[in-house]
Amino acid sequence: MKSQSIKLIISALVIIATTFSYGQQDFQGKAYYFSKTTMDMGNFGGREMSPDMKKRIEERMKSMFEKTFILTFNKEESIYKEEEKLEAPGGGGMRFGGFSMTGGDQYKNVKENKLLIEQEFFGKQFLINDELKKLDWVMTAETKQIGKYMAMKATAVVELDNTDFMSARRRDRGRDNADRAKASDSTKTNNPMDEIEIPKTQIVTAWYTPQIPINQGPGEYWGLPGLILEVSAGRTVILCSKIVMNPGEKEEIKRPSKGKEVNQKEYSDIVKEKMEEMVNMRGRGRPGGGRRN
Repeated sequence: MKSQSIKLIISALVIIATTFSYGQQDFQGKAYYFSKTTMDMGNFGGREMSPDMKKRIEERMKSMFEKTFILTFNKEESIYKEEEKLEAPGGGGMRFGGFSMTGGDQYKNVKENKLLIEQEFFGKQFLINDELKKLDWVMTAETKQIGKYMAMKATAVVELDNTDFMSARRRDRGRDNADRAKASDSTKTNNPMDEIEIPKTQIVTAWYTPQIPINQGPGEYWGLPGLILEVSAGRTVILCSKIVMNPGEKEEIKRPSKGKEVNQKEYSDIVKEKMEEMVNMRGRGRPGGGRRN
């Protein structure tokens, strides 16, 4: 208990000192992140999918879910971009079970409570324009060293919608008899989406450093009294590998502006509707799957 109090006092002193330091200048910084998401392919596809096919899908998913990003930030704004690199033919974005989705630049303005995201979905460009989603962080006295920065731990429970594929998990096979009967029905389709489910909530663990006293972080994460250096959310881990403060050439933080403007709920509804449309088309196109002559 005493050691926790000492840690809190030390972190408070660090915050005061660094806040004063950064408050005296129009600073800018860049944080480099590596994001990795693992997928459980154990029983994916059932008996119809060969081990070789599963291996190819795992390799494909690895290329989709291991990415590097750059967060450029100042006191109020940040822009989170995937680091540019050459893609293999057909690469880039998320393509799964017939669905294609490519994320773009993500802008956060904590003073205006503004979120802007460029998102491509099925060949159409959207601009998600919404308020920042506030996370109810629970801060702790637990600390660890990340590079040269002292980081402190915080957790939050976030709600997920049914289009959050990065949080997908294999469906629980402990279903009741009615579910089993439904699954074995002759009209079922072998849709890969039937193998997964998306949880309603998820625990997020973040490590932030008071030494850089801005409430920014990678992706949708923000709202802590220091730059977020590490995030664990479900099967996704985001790690900061390098920070550059006040680079020689400052980069303008531009607000994304391309695409049809929608809010987050409207975009989620568009994705959900398209998913249901694709699933229904697969069902109608299979023998015994509802197709009539």
